Amino acid sequence: MIPIVLASVLIACAFGCGTPPIEPLTSRVVNGVDAKPHSWPWQISLQYERNGEWRHTCGGSLIAANWVMTAAHCINTKLSYRVFVGKHNLVEEELGSQAILPEKIVVHEKWNSIFVALGNDIALIKLSESVTLSNHVQLACMPPAGTLLANLYPCYITGWGRLYTGGPIADKLQQALMPVADHATCSKPDWWGGAVRKSMVCGGGDGIVGGCNGDSGGPLNCKNSEGAWEVHGIASFVSGLGCNYAKKPTVFTRVSAFNDWIDMVMMNN
Repeated sequence: MIPIVLASVLIACAFGCGTPPIEPLTSRVVNGVDAKPHSWPWQISLQYERNGEWRHTCGGSLIAANWVMTAAHCINTKLSYRVFVGKHNLVEEELGSQAILPEKIVVHEKWNSIFVALGNDIALIKLSESVTLSNHVQLACMPPAGTLLANLYPCYITGWGRLYTGGPIADKLQQALMPVADHATCSKPDWWGGAVRKSMVCGGGDGIVGGCNGDSGGPLNCKNSEGAWEVHGIASFVSGLGCNYAKKPTVFTRVSAFNDWIDMVMMNN
């Protein structure tokens, strides 16, 4: 019997992933900084329409030419959305950027917006047309199923989220070094305790760097041993005390806990 090759593996092999033509900055700067333009080419801006204007609401990752991965909590069935690929500066026209309407949005069936800590904060957006891959638009790699990163593994959060608690959304894509806090650390009583499940991964917690409103749905980017970037997390929630509160790291949906679900959705739609 011929083994079934999973959709995500097929896509990664066909197009390549996680190796941006424009290398990102990987300094040890802990505060958020402007990313090098188009150095995270799988990053997308999810935007909603209100009063005739499109507004950034969440990030996301391009995982196939016609599929985007984001957070379930970013999706409101009453709103109209578009996905902008190839963006760096949200307020400028940029060559090679493209806005695409969704054909279908699939939110995880076990997502519960009232009980966020139950997890399953993941959604996939099927685009109405395939993007054209270029130096500015590339696919994200996803980690193998079950992958767990070591404590303090260096990763980067990217997004156009608020520059500080209560502050404005960034115009230019931001990045920040955000080391992983493993489950044993993140679930300590004075950290997140029982609010963090094993299907999640934490990043930060130093009280300096944290995800903020507008970063939601965006990637936690981690370089693997072969030099390719993988999206290990989908930004899910932060502390109500602030975006960068000590011992309250940003909590991400752990992508490697959902490989089977991602493959199933993509193959069935």
